[in-house]
Formats: sequence, C-alpha cells, structure tokens
Amino acid sequence: MTAWRTGSGGTIDRSRSVRFTFDGQSYTGHPGDTLASALLAAGVRLFGRSFKYHRPRGPISAGVDEPNALVTILRGPVGQQGQQVREPNVPATTIEIFDGLTAVSQNRFPSLSFDVSAVNQLGGKLIGAGFYYKTFMGPVIGPLKGTRFWMFCEHFIRRAAGLGRAGRVPDASRYERMNAFCDVLVVGSGPAGLSAARTAAESGAKVILAELDPTFGGSAAWSGVTVEGRDARAWAEAQVEDLQAMENVTLLPRTTVWGYYDGNTMAAIERVADHKATAQPGEPRHRGWTIRAGRVVIATGALERPLVFPGNDRPGVMLASAAQRYAGQFGVVPGKRIAVFANNDSAYAAAAALREAGADIATIVDVRSDIPAAARSAAAAAGAELLPGHAVVATEGWHGLSAIKVQPWDAAARQPRGDVRSISVDCLLVSGGWSPVLHLASQAGGKPAWDDRLQAFLPPPATQNWRIAGAANGAFSTAAAVAQGEAAGL
Repeated sequence: MTAWRTGSGGTIDRSRSVRFTFDGQSYTGHPGDTLASALLAAGVRLFGRSFKYHRPRGPISAGVDEPNALVTILRGPVGQQGQQVREPNVPATTIEIFDGLTAVSQNRFPSLSFDVSAVNQLGGKLIGAGFYYKTFMGPVIGPLKGTRFWMFCEHFIRRAAGLGRAGRVPDASRYERMNAFCDVLVVGSGPAGLSAARTAAESGAKVILAELDPTFGGSAAWSGVTVEGRDARAWAEAQVEDLQAMENVTLLPRTTVWGYYDGNTMAAIERVADHKATAQPGEPRHRGWTIRAGRVVIATGALERPLVFPGNDRPGVMLASAAQRYAGQFGVVPGKRIAVFANNDSAYAAAAALREAGADIATIVDVRSDIPAAARSAAAAAGAELLPGHAVVATEGWHGLSAIKVQPWDAAARQPRGDVRSISVDCLLVSGGWSPVLHLASQAGGKPAWDDRLQAFLPPPATQNWRIAGAANGAFSTAAAVAQGEAAGL
C-alpha cells in the first residue's frame, strides 16, 4: 500500500495510468478513478472553499450527493480570448478522469491553500444569513439617499456571490435527443435493480436498465457482501453479462433519469463523452432521452445521512459509506488513523472494510448505550476502541482533520455531559442512518410517508404504473433488496 492507495483491490485498472491536472498541478490516477478518488489517493484533502466564510472543504461523499467538493472543468481548445469552455460546480466525486483532464478549484483567491476571504470567518456573527438584505436596503438618512448606497454595495456583493464562474467561450459540442419505448424501465442497477431487470427480461418484456454510474452493480461493487452465496461484485458482473446477451434488453450506463411525467413518460440524460478527452466524429457529448414505459421499477437506493456537530464540515470528515466505497471500489483509504461516529449498525461494516484495506481504526463513537452484539464483534474485529453512549462534540485542524473531541452523551437530556476527551485522528467517518431516494416517486405525484422505526420517509402508494424496490423502499439488507427486485420485475 502507498500512502493512500491500497496495493490491490477495487475495480480500477491498475495496469494503466491516467494523467490529469488540478489547479495547475499534475497528478496520476487509473482508469475507473473519479477525480475525487484520484486526488485522495495522492493525499489531497482540500478541494474547495465554502460560500460565505470560505472555510476549507473536502469530499464528504463518493457520489452524486456531494455538496462540498465542487470544481470547474475546462474543456476543449483555448479560444481567441485565451479561454476554454468552463463547466463550474461539478462534483469531483462524479468526474471520471481521463488523459488531459483539467480541473480547477472554486471560490478562492489567490489560491486554494491561502484564501484571503477566509478572514470572513472572524466576522461570522456580523454577517449572518440575509445580512446584505437587512443592511443595504433603504431608506437611508443623509447623503446616501434612496437606493444609491445599495447599488454601490451591490457591485461588490455580486462579485462575491455564487460558486464557480461561468465561461464565455461557445460550446462546440454536439447534443442529441432520443425517443424510446419499452415494457419495463428499471432505474438503478444495484442488487434490486439488476434482479428486477433480469426477472422482467426473462419473462420476455422489452427492458431498459438505466444507471447513473459508469458501471452497473451499485453497492455490489464495493460493499463486500454476498448475494445468493457469491461475492456481490461477481454476482453483479454475472447478471450484467446475462443482460447484455439478451436482445430485449437495452443497457444505459452514465444515464440519470431525472423526470417522471404523466403516462409513465420519463426524462433522462446520458453522458456519452464526458469521460473522454475528445468525442468521436459525430458523437454527442450528451444525449437526452424521452422514455415511454409500460411499467417502471424504481431501484434508486438510499443516501446515508450525516451527523451534525461543531466542525463537521472540516476536510477529513466524510460519510462512512463513502469511505467504504473509496476503499472497495477505488482502492483508496481516506485516512491513516480513522475514527467512526454513528447512531446505527451500518457504520461498523465500513470500519471493518477500512481496517481490512490497511487503515488504523482508532475508535468507534456511538450515541447509543446499548450496542448489538454483532456490532460489538465488528468493532473488535476492526481493532477499534468502542465508546458507547458518547458523541463527537468538536473537531480540530485547519486544512484537514487532526483530532476529534468526544464527550459522554446524555440520552435523556439529548445533549453531551461530562469530561471532554481529545483523540488524534486524520479522518472521521459519520453515519446518521439512511434515507431512501424517493425523488422519482414524488415527481409521479405521491406524498412520502414518515416511518418512525426507520426514522425516514418511505415511498407513497403508486400513483402511476410503477413499483419500488430495495433500499429505496426501506429494504436495507441485500437479501431483501434482491427479493423485492425480483417481485417488482415479475
């Protein structure tokens, strides 16, 4: 194992190297890496700055839910104005690296490591939310009458507002529109989605399987679980091979289904050439799909929730499932000495996976006083000190995490009490439970229902001809996801 890259494992192609630049500095990754995983493998932890206070930011997730690691991608040749086509606010966790990729950080001056606007943190109490509206609106007494003072200040506020900077060079890329019809559209290719697509296709239905990632399988690619007695990744690869061999199945990788309309009409965007330095002759960059489906299976999975505490935005703090994915899919450990902060059992599997990948798991902090036996065994296997009935109350560090502060948690008062203890770590994994991804079901006209047991919203009754399966339906075990996928496919 190198400093951050494991010696083996993952789905990346270690036999080939890819060169790219970030903020003018050259880095090397492997095919299959995202910009985030390649930079983490190189030891980069600082990816950007926050909007108002310009606090340091690093990746918190490993997918489309990334709010922090937003970058600008420069594409194509340099134009007459000495500029390239700019695409701002792209999550580094979704960018596939390729030879010649150029990315730059945002919202900083003069550099990412030294940003003069970080001085705003000193005046945080004076520039709260909406301070500019309350401060610079008239009427104003004296020579600054009417809106003249506001117009003067607006020039500077506008320059500081927003994230990223839009370019002015025309985009010469081609874009296409496509129409498709199918009996069954399956959205998502995790264990539930693959099972649904396979079952529906074997019945003779015309199936389209859409997956937003470059490869199919979802969490099966990195979770390390078993499906039907086989390694999940091998099981998923076998399912995909079978689907590819069926004439009645269309596979759409790198495709996000983003709209659900009346009559089971779905809108999707396929990223055809974003992962290439240059598109092939006649090849579009993106392809917009309008899909009219007889039935729809929603297998969009779930998103892990973070936990909130002072300093939870510091680089080095990330979701437990994200760290597990970096290790399992990309062969990257996000830290050398790791702590875990959770209120549920799923984070313990992440701790075990990171320990197996070569990281040192220092401690597992759990707000629950009663820890299940299986979780305790997982903590012991990870070699971690277990602190039940505790909470992380603060973090330390500047451009990256250097320590956490832990305090006993009073469950009755729902607040920390007792002596504070400092633990030296460079990475903190957090897990606040899971929320099913219900966007498409909600767009179809349903109202999500709250579930007290899962502490999450579950999908509404179907308003159109659709079914929902897997983690999107609250089935968080792989076996349950496969069973629900097969039932939805039938």
